[in-house]
Amino acid sequence: MSDDSLKTTPLHQAHLDAGAKMVPFAGYSMPVQYKDGVLKEHLWTRQSAGLFDVSHMGQARLRGVSPLSAFEEVTPGDFIGLKPGKQRYSVLLNKKGGIIDDLMAGRPDDDGLFVVVNGACKDNDFKVIDDELAGQVTIERLEDRALLALQGPEAAAVLAEHAPDAAKLAFMETAAMTAFGMGAIVSRSGYTGEDGYEISVPAAEAVRVWNTLLADERVRPVGLGARDSLRLEAGLPLYGHDLDETVSPIEAGLSFAVSKKRRDARDFPGAARIAKELTGELARKAVGLKVEGAPAREGAEIADAGGTVVGVVTSGGFSPTLGHPIALGFVPPALAAAGTELKVIVRGRPQAATVVPTPFVPHRYARKV
Repeated sequence: MSDDSLKTTPLHQAHLDAGAKMVPFAGYSMPVQYKDGVLKEHLWTRQSAGLFDVSHMGQARLRGVSPLSAFEEVTPGDFIGLKPGKQRYSVLLNKKGGIIDDLMAGRPDDDGLFVVVNGACKDNDFKVIDDELAGQVTIERLEDRALLALQGPEAAAVLAEHAPDAAKLAFMETAAMTAFGMGAIVSRSGYTGEDGYEISVPAAEAVRVWNTLLADERVRPVGLGARDSLRLEAGLPLYGHDLDETVSPIEAGLSFAVSKKRRDARDFPGAARIAKELTGELARKAVGLKVEGAPAREGAEIADAGGTVVGVVTSGGFSPTLGHPIALGFVPPALAAAGTELKVIVRGRPQAATVVPTPFVPHRYARKV
């Protein structure tokens, strides 16, 4: 895709002004890093507050007579029981129980269900929802909104100065509130493993909000490079890499996204497959790997101790926080226990790898006690 055909977010010029290196991502021209570079941006987010432009994501309102119950027809979560002010991570499933996309859906107000999906998948996601739930819900795609993520241990203190009500939110809570002198939708969530927020604002106000936050010495801009290394350390999957339409939520280690009520009812797409997998009938299982030597990137083969190829790396790289390479991948369940010694094949050479629990770096979400 040529640069001329790429879409841009409302913050495109702000990125260029900040010296960002721009790359194609999900059909958009997006910043991969700024002047500080990926390593410094990563570490700054872990110690202070990183600001991310995630306006390429798909934002929408699902409205109807019963949008919460309708949404259960395409996801395995308990949305009928979703209380006002709450947000839930879920997955959009195909008929075979494979993941079409992962998403966030919440009730920041009384205006239906507010849904955020991945940028590369959004056109197909909204078509699937529209096709499957036709007559039950209407979808309003919020193309006139930007989405910013403020992440890190200083994020709450920074945002409280511009949106006092944000401090009242705990992890996975969401609300429509006054922020930066206007109406905004704020959730206490993110994709880094750190405490933080995602802030949906009108596109016309995005640059003002961006610049206001960056005027705080605790905040620095962070690009896609550090966003990826942060989410990898947090053990969070990336759609199109760790997740796709062949992968079920159980294989991916996302069984929490299948609520107990829905497990019992078996009333979601692919329920027969997923019910079997919940009893242990799995062909593969997602694992975290501590890697010795060079980083094992996506597509690297995973072998057992005897050298037989048994799986594949789906995400991998160097962990700035831990100081060594880490990876996510799939292996047979018999080789998925923590402590299992495996090998990864990097440039034709086997390197030692050990199965370890995820997240690699502990989450620091602001949960209610």
